Amino acid sequence: MPTGQDLTAQMQTIPILPNSLAIWGLGQMGVAIKGPDATLVIDPCLSDVVRHQAGEWWTRAYHPPVAPETLTTIDYYLISHEHLDHLDPLTVAPVAKASPGAKFVVTGWCLEGMNGADVAEYRLIVPPALETVSLPGTSAKLTAIPSAHYAKEHDAHKGYRWFGYLIEWNGVTFYHSGDTIIYPGYVEVLRGLPTADVAMIPVNGRDWYREADVGAIGNLLPQEAARLARDAGWGLVIAGHNDLFPNNAIPFGQIADAFAQHAPRQPYKFLQPGELLYYIH
Repeated sequence: MPTGQDLTAQMQTIPILPNSLAIWGLGQMGVAIKGPDATLVIDPCLSDVVRHQAGEWWTRAYHPPVAPETLTTIDYYLISHEHLDHLDPLTVAPVAKASPGAKFVVTGWCLEGMNGADVAEYRLIVPPALETVSLPGTSAKLTAIPSAHYAKEHDAHKGYRWFGYLIEWNGVTFYHSGDTIIYPGYVEVLRGLPTADVAMIPVNGRDWYREADVGAIGNLLPQEAARLARDAGWGLVIAGHNDLFPNNAIPFGQIADAFAQHAPRQPYKFLQPGELLYYIH
């Protein structure tokens, strides 16, 4: 798999066919996506910021597949919520400088962190929840969907705290849930929107000890992920959020066993850092 400058070169030069998207894993819940008229990233964490601010428990399992300052062709940078492994200021600031035309799609809860990363207000977009909008300058359409990490929190001024993003682009529908568990009405909301051809969801489980020891807020249990994929009718599932921090992960075999039991015909994948998934509808 390419890394570093080889990875950025691949992102810049790969052709995009009709009814396709190029999707690269960046680790944790980070991905880069290239369509016919733009490149975007979602939730990249390309630094060691979590360990620096929260301690050795959060030591990375591997080096970032690419340096943020080399991402010079990013058009949109999407952030699902303000936690450091999603809003990484040591990734945001270099990308904002390297790609001066990039716009940042964020929740209202992220605005303070974006100001701390020295991103100008005019570059920020807070999308309305459950309204489909176009990303200017591209053919992509985006719908922000409330997530629950653990609750579906809402503030009168900041809006929903946790977002997932449904992206309809070049004949492919991609869903990035952000961090979430299943909440009442979630499946019904997903069923009322275009069905994802590719859905990336966090499957690192949750337990009291992680929460009590270091405040690690968990995500979907493997059996929940398998049943959610089946109930939502998704095409390919990318099981994410289970590789960057060894202390906050579960054995991948548990995920495989859950899909075998609850959704045996469901395609799923573990996308490695730097790995390219070229999806053709």
